[in-house]
Amino acid sequence: MLLFVFASCNDSNTSFPDKEPVEINSNPDIEIIPSDPLPNGAINFSHFNHLYNEINFNGKKVGIINIYSEYPNYTYAIEPKEGFTCVDDVSRTIVMLTKYLELYGDDVIALEKLKNLTEFVLQMQNQNEYFNNFIWNDFTINTTYQTSIAVLGWWSFRALWAIESAYPFLKSDGDMANRIATASEKLITNIKRDLPTSYLTTEIINTIELPTWLPGKSAADQSAILILGLLNNYIRTGDNDSKTLIDHLAKGIILMQKGDADNYPYGAFLSSENLWHAWGNNQAYALLKVGHEFNNQEYIDSALLEIENFYPWMLQNGFAEAFWIHKVDNNFIQVNKNQYPQIAYGVRPMLWAATEAYRYSNDDKYLDIANELGLWLSGKNDANKAMYNPSTGVCFDGITGLNEVNKNSGAESTLEMLLMLLEIEKTK
Repeated sequence: MLLFVFASCNDSNTSFPDKEPVEINSNPDIEIIPSDPLPNGAINFSHFNHLYNEINFNGKKVGIINIYSEYPNYTYAIEPKEGFTCVDDVSRTIVMLTKYLELYGDDVIALEKLKNLTEFVLQMQNQNEYFNNFIWNDFTINTTYQTSIAVLGWWSFRALWAIESAYPFLKSDGDMANRIATASEKLITNIKRDLPTSYLTTEIINTIELPTWLPGKSAADQSAILILGLLNNYIRTGDNDSKTLIDHLAKGIILMQKGDADNYPYGAFLSSENLWHAWGNNQAYALLKVGHEFNNQEYIDSALLEIENFYPWMLQNGFAEAFWIHKVDNNFIQVNKNQYPQIAYGVRPMLWAATEAYRYSNDDKYLDIANELGLWLSGKNDANKAMYNPSTGVCFDGITGLNEVNKNSGAESTLEMLLMLLEIEKTK
């Protein structure tokens, strides 16, 4: 059993474009449609309910999640180059609600929100069949900024994961089910066309051998999200081409794994090129899911190598946002490191992987790792402060330095925290 005691209180590259400090402007009031809140129980959804709104968009009622929420009153804010809500975070919300429904059973309020959020994502599919990411306050789609263009990348992959996750819960609605299936088929057709998987070749960049057939050539982090969407599609359709693509992506991810049980970086999956970053590092979790679905022990063993060795090393030596490595002779060495910010999005993927390993193995060592990771929320972290407040449902946006916390609480941190807590509840 996972036991936690809480104190009350977009693309992969070295510049982290979606993580840089931005100028946040006040978000003017938008006309919203009243909706019922998710009820609180073992998990406090109050702050989620604050961030969630329903609006009229392209003639349809849709669900959205406000991206930014600023301390101390947690008022909404807007990023001036991007917008106020996005496919990235709405997709996270969809996945969160499917986990909620799996845990608590059919819930009319959750199902209604799931349907309305899925409607938003479907409305964001571009004519080129990829997805734009952001909308502005006037509800027009941002089609020009780098983090919103409809391309092969993060938000298109998250959209696929989201709508395929929602499908089993919405399939009784024939129109919605058909639209999900059509949107998914169009997107996957693009992905199969645009990923260079005909020749599984490698190249050396910054002394590291890398695959060339993943998104962005070597983006293992994006590949993991894509695998999760394709896996749901395969389970729904039985499309062998989707399975083949999953296998190609999995082989590329395994090539991005460096070190071993005795040698640095102890089986960590690099995110892209010679970079590892904590946020979005879902590779082990994705390999476990497809390993068990396809009965592929290579995938499972690769995932367990990271979970058993890199995670304990990270817990013992302290969390980090990112590090870069080079290969010298036959060894890997760290050449640079970013300690901060440390965020829920950097912890949740590891906790999910550890609990998934426990679920399939019943080995308590994975449960112990998950327990240690979960304590990050309750104060076992560089800030020595609880990041989640169970009396308000607020999860702080991150740790910015030793004993320093960013007390804003936007969509990403809130949703990643809820994904952690739902996994904890599921494992009890």
